Amino acid sequence: MHLFLVLIQPQWKLILFKDDTVYNTNMINIVIDTNVLLSAIFSDRGASYKLLSIVDSEKFIVNISTTLLYEYEEILKLKSKLGISYVDAILDYICLIGKKNSIFYLWRPKLKDVDDDFLLELAVKSNSIIVTLNGKDFKPASEFGLKVMTPKEFLQHIGEIS
Repeated sequence: MHLFLVLIQPQWKLILFKDDTVYNTNMINIVIDTNVLLSAIFSDRGASYKLLSIVDSEKFIVNISTTLLYEYEEILKLKSKLGISYVDAILDYICLIGKKNSIFYLWRPKLKDVDDDFLLELAVKSNSIIVTLNGKDFKPASEFGLKVMTPKEFLQHIGEIS
């Protein structure tokens, strides 16, 4: 891993190079819940779709883990009307642009829906905002100093919508 301090007008930014991947450390980290991804696939009119359409805009970093990708795959192949090859293409793209995280600890059960605990663990590891349509299920995230936002709230937060 190499760290570089780069002057990008008008301020200094810390740039992290790891495994040939560049991360701007001033960018916002997020974890996208599966329900947001599924919502974006079902409708191209909502905030979930808008969020996914700018996922590579360099306004934020999408954090992923093996467990999250397995859940994306399971749910999208089960509940979406997309063919398997389309789902695989979406997952391949998320893997391409996402920041990979390894989770070595388990704090389970912490959430009401124990199937969401791995998402909380990923958010803690990556210091991410959790973007979900089920904010009430992630109330304990505040114990870790994490924010939980809907896709619309997050898009407002980064100035994409008013």
